[in-house]
Amino acid sequence: MNQLRIMKEKKMYYKGAPKYELTPITSSWMHELFNDQVVLRGLIERYGSPVNIHHLPSFNENIINYKELFESYGLKYRIFYARKANKSKGLVKQAFTSGIGVDTASYKELEQSLSLGGNAENLVLTAAIKTEEQIKLAIENGVPIILDNEDECVLTQSIAKEIGKIASVGFRISGFEVDGEKLYSRFGFDVDEVVDFIGSYVGEQRTFDFLKVTGLHFHLDSYSTHQRSVSLIASIKIASTLKEKGHALSFIDIGGGILMNYLEKENQWLTFNENLKKAVVESNNDITYNNNGLGFRLEDGKLRGKLNTYPFFNTINKRSFLKEVLDFIDDESGLSVASLLLKNDIEIRIEPGRSLLDQVGMTIAKVSHRKKDAKGQWLVGLEMNMSQMMSSSADFLLDPFILYGSEVEVEESVDVFFTGAYCLERDVLLKRKITLPKLPAIGEYVAFINTAGYMMHFFETEAHLFELSTNLIFTGSKEKLSFFQFIDDNKIVLDS
Repeated sequence: MNQLRIMKEKKMYYKGAPKYELTPITSSWMHELFNDQVVLRGLIERYGSPVNIHHLPSFNENIINYKELFESYGLKYRIFYARKANKSKGLVKQAFTSGIGVDTASYKELEQSLSLGGNAENLVLTAAIKTEEQIKLAIENGVPIILDNEDECVLTQSIAKEIGKIASVGFRISGFEVDGEKLYSRFGFDVDEVVDFIGSYVGEQRTFDFLKVTGLHFHLDSYSTHQRSVSLIASIKIASTLKEKGHALSFIDIGGGILMNYLEKENQWLTFNENLKKAVVESNNDITYNNNGLGFRLEDGKLRGKLNTYPFFNTINKRSFLKEVLDFIDDESGLSVASLLLKNDIEIRIEPGRSLLDQVGMTIAKVSHRKKDAKGQWLVGLEMNMSQMMSSSADFLLDPFILYGSEVEVEESVDVFFTGAYCLERDVLLKRKITLPKLPAIGEYVAFINTAGYMMHFFETEAHLFELSTNLIFTGSKEKLSFFQFIDDNKIVLDS
């Protein structure tokens, strides 16, 4: 039976329907949980509010989709799950079980990933700031280190020499020229200098003789497949030049930032954007809390700024995003990027975080209170805080689901804002006004969809001495939903 029909028949849970809806893509496992509030209530009572639920089969399915794409081209490839996107140990174990690696960005991420089954073959250290203890742990375990600058080369050389073990390293590069523009990044060696640097200083009988260069790495601060393709072609040329100089480069890692799509309907995304801009221009913003333009602003009667959020609707996403990169034709050789990788015997690597976590997670919180503010707006207080569903975006633009404790007999449309537990005026969990069929009661639940990628943990804090949210690993089952199918991520045992 269609899930929307179930919703209408039971009238126990509803998607919020604001003035300009942004309907999230959902999965059957989410609706299964919505339809069994006995299990959900048991989880909240046991672990507190909010809980983060992670569905392992969805994670595995995303992994398989990327694998199938690379294999369709006959490419050598490696996939590394970017652990910074979500801290749950259960996802790391599933990554290894599914045959992919894990990209670590801190000492604790590396240490814990090693204890969860990681090794020299399925881990990489890419931390933006690398400490002595990180580098030492990586070298001792043979984990490749992605070097960002000369100081890191000096430190890694020193530690490797002290240990008496060659360090396997990749060089992060940036500054690619695309359509006459040099792309800026604060990370990496400049592409115009990296060949001379490695050729002059790295390898036997050179300054950095304890470093073995095995690959190149880059990460672009954009979602352009064109920029990614041109940068990859430039990297292939650099790798080829370094091979000729005697360096056994085997891989190019193009990082993460692979677009995904959160929304069912493109027209909703376009309509929301246009009407938000119109509301800001006309100074008649009834869409967001306290006229928040989410990046748009009015200056001298003109619209300025841009929408400061993730682009939540994307026709080209995940597999099709990578396919555009691999199918791009190099003007000079007339070959596709995939063909160039094959011709030069280079393994392509990716480090997706968000896109591997698509449809993997939900955050569910309990309603604590309802009140009207001085403007007559309904504020629904939830037992959670803004750091527990927060990224660098101005807002998380997906309609939430409301889980009522009983059927909604009579619909009484009400507009609400969801507020959190911090003593801050700005602790408003969603900036958009959300329309509900009725005001939720104390103890009922709100579910935020598809939050596993960067929303659950990236900025989570323990201010006010609040407990961190509990992360539950949902193994999934064809059997009837059970409380025992959910594993507390804190209980996952690390190897000694």
